[in-house]
Amino acid sequence: MKAKGVLHAELSALIAAMGHGDLIVIGDAGLPVPPGVPCIDLAVSPGVPQMFQVLDAVLQDLVVERATIATEVGADLGAAFLTRLPKAEAVPHEEFKRLSRDARAVVRSGEFTPYANIALWAGVPF
Repeated sequence: MKAKGVLHAELSALIAAMGHGDLIVIGDAGLPVPPGVPCIDLAVSPGVPQMFQVLDAVLQDLVVERATIATEVGADLGAAFLTRLPKAEAVPHEEFKRLSRDARAVVRSGEFTPYANIALWAGVPF
């Protein structure tokens, strides 16, 4: 049994299978999932799990080369993203939704904060 990082079997397998440049999106409860993109739905109830709880677990297992958030995030949410991924770029939310079409999967959290979404591109550990 896995004892740390991502314990959810489907999400853990996805992270393990990702290659350099592959994209995964972690979203709030309302982020639309593009047709054809798998959704790993972790939402249990409003706020459970929080998006940052999911992101922090994923960051324990995934080497991230770059990240993108929406320009519409507020100052507090933006600061929370940049604390975890200082080089995250911001694009308009409509562009964020378009780029999510290329994701290996969208991970839905129970987050009810608008624009609490992040796109992560896998890097390599060497």
